Amino acid sequence: TKKINNLTKEIEYVTSNDNGDTFKIIAMYGKTNLENTNILDLEKVDGIISSLERSKIYISSDFAKYDYSNQNSKFYTNVVIKYDNKKMTCDYLDLEMKKNIAIAYDNVIVQDESSILRAQVIILNLITKDISINSEDKIKILTN
Repeated sequence: TKKINNLTKEIEYVTSNDNGDTFKIIAMYGKTNLENTNILDLEKVDGIISSLERSKIYISSDFAKYDYSNQNSKFYTNVVIKYDNKKMTCDYLDLEMKKNIAIAYDNVIVQDESSILRAQVIILNLITKDISINSEDKIKILTN
């Protein structure tokens, strides 16, 4: 077995903004990035964005990078976002906490009980939960 230095198990970070929104990130494993000590490389990751005014947003992925300096996160590999009655999957999700946005890109699919939407890039407003769709390819929407 290979010894891994700097590995921490069962990590949990909680941050909040001026509006009282909280972001909790939980990971099975994590280690400090050797190239940038402000970055924590995480494995088996779950995130929850909570607010007093709206329902929770749940995020999960195989990996993520959490930046201590700005509380931003980059989730990647098997990314799933759930909120209200919607499920979004993508290859990558960048969470920009100060801007209150999540940017999902590469193989983005948004599903609810009546439709499926596919696009290259979707920007989710974390406050309103409105989405903006940016796609060079045709946007596909399938309805039941």
